[in-house]
Amino acid sequence: MPVTGSCHCGDLSYTLAGDAPTGAMACNCSICRRKGYLLHFAPADALTLHGKAEAASVYQFNHHNIRHTFCKTCGCAPYGGGTGPDGKEMAAINLRCADGIDLDALQIEQFDGASL
Repeated sequence: MPVTGSCHCGDLSYTLAGDAPTGAMACNCSICRRKGYLLHFAPADALTLHGKAEAASVYQFNHHNIRHTFCKTCGCAPYGGGTGPDGKEMAAINLRCADGIDLDALQIEQFDGASL
């Protein structure tokens, strides 16, 4: 069953093909820690974006490997993308913005992004 999600105001939304994730990554890098992301990664072609393209803004920092996408209206960051460690394009969804995901049931993998 695909996963859907959106920002708070609904201007940015997505559908991610595949089954709902059972785990998430929590990173302690400077942006993930501040934003409180719980991330799930997938191939870029599995993510279909909906909503208003003009509502999206992108923030990149450090090595510019990841595009942190957020809504210009409400500030929520439902998805992003970038280049994975294998050099392939990947998508990331913030499970805190996903519909119907039981966050308490997820197996959380801690990632030490602060050390990179």
